Amino acid sequence: MKANSRIAVLPLPGNEFIAGRLAGLLGAETVDAELRLFPDGESYVRVLSDVEGKKVVLVCTLDRPNEKFLPLYFLSKCLRKQGAGHLSLVAPYLAYMRQDMVFNPGEIATSEYFGELISSAFDSLITVDPHLHRRTSLSEIYSIPNKVVHAADHIFRWIRRNVKTPVLIGPDSESEQWVGVVAQKANLPFTVLQKTRYGDSEVEVSVPEIADYQNHTPILIDDIISTARTMIETVTHLRTLGMKPAVCIGVHAVFADGALDGLLGSGIERIVTCNTIPHVTNDIDVSDLFVDFVSRSESAAE
Repeated sequence: MKANSRIAVLPLPGNEFIAGRLAGLLGAETVDAELRLFPDGESYVRVLSDVEGKKVVLVCTLDRPNEKFLPLYFLSKCLRKQGAGHLSLVAPYLAYMRQDMVFNPGEIATSEYFGELISSAFDSLITVDPHLHRRTSLSEIYSIPNKVVHAADHIFRWIRRNVKTPVLIGPDSESEQWVGVVAQKANLPFTVLQKTRYGDSEVEVSVPEIADYQNHTPILIDDIISTARTMIETVTHLRTLGMKPAVCIGVHAVFADGALDGLLGSGIERIVTCNTIPHVTNDIDVSDLFVDFVSRSESAAE
C-alpha cells in the first residue's frame, strides 16, 4: 500500500501485533516512544518521533485497565504537547462497561467516569463488540466520535474453514440474538439450550431437535470469556446429552484466574478467541476492522 505520511500508529506494550498489522494496512508509519517505570512504580513516557500535525492512532486494548490507563493518558498528553493533530484510540477491548448504573446506595456508574476520562484525552475511539448491557450505543457514554465494529464475519469465516459439520449452540435465551447473527451470516444451523427448572437446585437441560445434531460439532460463542462458568456448564450439559466435544469461541479472551484450566478440563475440543486481547487461544485476527475508521481525516460517531 502507498505510504500514508498523514497517519502514524503507536502501539502500547503488548499491542504490537495489531498495531503492526494496522500500520501495514494503512501504509502508515509507526511512532517510536519510550515507556518505563521509575523505581517507585511511577510511569515515564517520551515520544521520540515527529508527530506534529499528524493523526496518531494509539493501539491499546484495555483489559486490566487500572495498570494500563495512566501510561495511555500520559502518552496522549505528551502527543498533544508535541503537536499531534488528532488522537484516535483503537481499543480492541474496552473496559469499564459493566457498572453502567447505580445498583446499590454508595455506588457510582464507573463506565460514565471512565468514558469522561477517555473522551478528555482522545478525539475518536473505535472498539470491538463492547458489552453494552443497558446502553444502546457508545455515544451514551463517550462524547467523542466513536465506532463499534463487530467480529461476527471473522468468526463465521473461521468456522467455515475449520469445522466440517458445525451447529451453533446458545447457552440460554439471552445468547440467541448473538448466536443467531453469526449463524445467519454463515448459513449454519443453530439452536438454544432449553432449561426447565423444577426447584431451587433441579434443572433439566435439553437441546431442541437433538437427534438432528448428533453428528454435528457444537460451537459455543460468547462475546467475553471471563470466568467461563457459562461455557463450562453448557459443555457439561452437551456431554450428558451425548453430543460431540464442543468448540468454544470468544471475542474477548479476558480469562479470569482458573477460567482457562476449567474450560480445558470440561472436555471441549478447542478454544478459539479473537486477538482483541493477546492470549494463547487467539486464532482470529480482527486487525482489518479498524482500517476504515482510523483512515478518515475526521471520524464521525456511529
